[in-house]
Amino acid sequence: MNERDNNVSFFRFEDLRIYAKAMDYIVWLYQQLPTSDMHSNQKFIQKSFLKSAQDIALNTAEGSSRNRTQFLYYLKMAKSSVRECVVHTEIASQIGILNEEAKEHSRTELMELTKMIGSLIASLQRSSLGMPHSGRPTDESDDLNIPESDDFDEMI
Repeated sequence: MNERDNNVSFFRFEDLRIYAKAMDYIVWLYQQLPTSDMHSNQKFIQKSFLKSAQDIALNTAEGSSRNRTQFLYYLKMAKSSVRECVVHTEIASQIGILNEEAKEHSRTELMELTKMIGSLIASLQRSSLGMPHSGRPTDESDDLNIPESDDFDEMI
């Protein structure tokens, strides 16, 4: 058993860098959004924004316990949630909930998340077309907590 095996969590999605990055974004967002003195429209935007951010992590977690095809589906849903957060960032900026610095930080984090998710999707798609790193043939019905491709190691 090597050191990496000792550090793997019970819930494998917790070892994904995408999940950790999404969680960091959620915490940052909670710190940025005001909690009082808001109009009902602003509260609605805030709730929608937080839900979209949480959906990035939730879809990543849910998909990681599924087979390859389903994991790809959930990762694409996570990517859609990232795009929702881009729209929420712009709305929050325009109505004064986020200042310019927070807006730029949000956009930077979301760009990084979408690149990470896109890389994982590409890695999973490549590994399903041929032989994964393990040398055994792939099958879309294989349960896939963590793919066996070399590129995936960079995601965790």
